[in-house]
Amino acid sequence: METIEAIKTRRCVREYTDDPVSDEQLDLMIEAARWAPSGLNNQPWRFMKITDRELISKLSQLTRYRGLIARAPALIAVFLDHSEMYDRTKDVQSVGAAIQNMLLAAHDAGLGACWVGEILNRRREVEELLRVSSDLELMAVVTVGHPVERERAGVRHPFEQFIISPP
Repeated sequence: METIEAIKTRRCVREYTDDPVSDEQLDLMIEAARWAPSGLNNQPWRFMKITDRELISKLSQLTRYRGLIARAPALIAVFLDHSEMYDRTKDVQSVGAAIQNMLLAAHDAGLGACWVGEILNRRREVEELLRVSSDLELMAVVTVGHPVERERAGVRHPFEQFIISPP
């Protein structure tokens, strides 16, 4: 898939079949994520692959999007590693770039994925449930699965709306 085509055709997928997602497919997404740009090449991201149904069910109770989380065959929890940080703003931005790479890799592989940020409202509870080091700060949970086939339209504001002229 060409890069621009992948960017323009990727959609958030919230409906999945019951087919499992392989460990290799999750690794492919994480491999794409680790090639995201980061300041000083510090690569401050960490990832947790989650496929255990009981753990997914418990995580689903920590967000208003519980159905989305509960129905996903797999999750990838994304963390900012404070022990690798050098500038919070830049490091958070680089984690966002890593997540975008994961979403594009999932799309290219024929998987569906959705970036769930609302779960951050209960970040501390998620971190406790996942038993992560205090150096790790939850940035998002990405749901992953084989998409239910249906049309997913993408709407964007006009290009001109985003261009700011210099003074």
